Amino acid sequence: MFTRTELEVLTIPQLRNLCQRYGVKPTGSLAYKTSYITTLMTFSAIALKQLEEGRGLRLPSFGNVQAIGTALDEINSPTDEQIALIRISFEGRRMEYPQRYYQEKLLAIYRAKLLLEEVINLLSPL
Repeated sequence: MFTRTELEVLTIPQLRNLCQRYGVKPTGSLAYKTSYITTLMTFSAIALKQLEEGRGLRLPSFGNVQAIGTALDEINSPTDEQIALIRISFEGRRMEYPQRYYQEKLLAIYRAKLLLEEVINLLSPL
């Protein structure tokens, strides 16, 4: 991500700021530029190696992706009337209580459906 050349021209405070921005800790003594440079040059490769090893973030199993798909199927699709209510709700219109509770429930289910569809789309090509 960073080249040694672009990092060597920076001062220690600038290198420290870069490490803080990305949340990485310099290796070795904080008094030497090489401690910061080494970390900034290697963190991306280390992150990908950790992914390959299954440490930190990892892909869910095929079964879990299927379970997300099953939940999405169970939610189903909104009816024409529900779509109309969702659209007017997005315009900021709200029903009176106690119907507002169900209106908010419908919106929450619809948002969950959209997010689950996005999850499936993000995980499908992987």
